Amino acid sequence: MTVTAMTKPTATMTPEQRVATVFQLLQNASKTSFMGEEITQLEHALQGAQLAKKDGADEATILAILLHDIGHLCPSTEPCTNTSSKVWAAFHKTNVTADINEINHARLGAEYLHKLGFSEKTCELIDSHIVAKRYLSAKDPEYLAKLSVGSKQSLKLHGGPFTPAEMREFEKDPLFKVKVQIRKWEEAARVPGVKTPTLDAYCEMAIRNLKQVV
Repeated sequence: MTVTAMTKPTATMTPEQRVATVFQLLQNASKTSFMGEEITQLEHALQGAQLAKKDGADEATILAILLHDIGHLCPSTEPCTNTSSKVWAAFHKTNVTADINEINHARLGAEYLHKLGFSEKTCELIDSHIVAKRYLSAKDPEYLAKLSVGSKQSLKLHGGPFTPAEMREFEKDPLFKVKVQIRKWEEAARVPGVKTPTLDAYCEMAIRNLKQVV
């Protein structure tokens, strides 16, 4: 399906136009390295979505993993700020002090997509993918040990592993299990050379999400 992307998506646009514009942001990242690893930001997103679909996730969840890093990519003129250059630059410095609000791409992306009309579940799952990482880092030493270099650096920037009290509170979340699973897919979606469907494979799914059919 081919639709025209707009440079400044708004909720007054058709669902097709909004999806085209958001997807174009991801497509533009087809040559952008993901956290210095050997895959691009787009490949990371598509690998995550493929893993979720393979595991039988519902559409709102598949879209959440597909779009979980959109906060790095959405334009500064929209309800979030493009923070990726600041974050990635910080990864390569020592003794970095960063404002968590400045680099909170999860919250920025969730708010951006929520204003465009994406479902509450999709946006909440996107908003949670950083806190789920903090939870798993505290819960599972093996998970923490296996994090990539870039992922370990971003963990420090986002506050480090949860405290026991924070873990207990997070476990009360009704979407706790899904949020944790999204984080596991995210960490697994970093393999160079994996074949995946293109963004077009998720176009109709995203349109249904905007129309609240899922």
